[in-house]
Amino acid sequence: MSCHVAIVTDSTAYLPPQTMERHGITAVPLTVVLGDRALEEGTEISARSVAEALQKRHPVTTSRPSPEVFAAAYRAAAEAGADGIVSLHLSAEISGTYDAAVLAAKDAPVPVRVVDTGMVAMALGFCALAAAEAAEGGGTLDEAVAAADKRAAATSAYFYVDTLDYLRRGGRIGAAQALFGSALAVKPLLRLDSGHIEPLEKVRTASKAIARLEELVADRAGAGEVDIAVHHLAAPERAATLAERLRERLPGLVDLHVSEVGAVIGAHTGPGLLGVVISPR
Repeated sequence: MSCHVAIVTDSTAYLPPQTMERHGITAVPLTVVLGDRALEEGTEISARSVAEALQKRHPVTTSRPSPEVFAAAYRAAAEAGADGIVSLHLSAEISGTYDAAVLAAKDAPVPVRVVDTGMVAMALGFCALAAAEAAEGGGTLDEAVAAADKRAAATSAYFYVDTLDYLRRGGRIGAAQALFGSALAVKPLLRLDSGHIEPLEKVRTASKAIARLEELVADRAGAGEVDIAVHHLAAPERAATLAERLRERLPGLVDLHVSEVGAVIGAHTGPGLLGVVISPR
């Protein structure tokens, strides 16, 4: 009898709901703290609400899921028939989510492999999809983890923000790195590197920064088969324009996802975010 492997991720994967349902992927929610209210990402607070709060300079913070929430998700998967679970999460350099999952896995009713993908947003989502597809093909725990690891190793993420102030406030970059984008009329481009958010280039204007972002993505994608996700926060026109340009110039494009990030990532990047995930097949 084949082993049924369930896939658990967290709410920062930003997978489309229909995709999660089709592949049976469960997402454990992170929390956004807005004033004195703790709200679950995905059900109790929207990215647009976070953007508005940030623009009004209201305090916004985020927190990881508790181990108890992960434990409940693992129990539910086991009760639904899973013989094993692969639990894939955003970079441990950015969040304590991975650590909470590790704690919960120790007492789970079935074996759980917890994976720090080093990714976030659809960079994480593509890893979860790779693991789910491996499991659907009858893959073991090890094979599902290997599929996710392979996808993570090939995946890149670049992004533009209007200001580094939100990342600095949330502790996701240091004060010295924040100076990278502090000069007047300089717009920062960043990348996800070894689980960290790292400054990449400084560009003089927003329009030039977005054009440069397109070039970076096109160079990284090359001519092979690739999946792309374009993320934004309160910048739908920018995202739609960039997505259309990438559709026109990437010959190997397979799937293109365009979506607003959720409340957790939005809280740390601020309005105006434009990010692209490049995930070769």
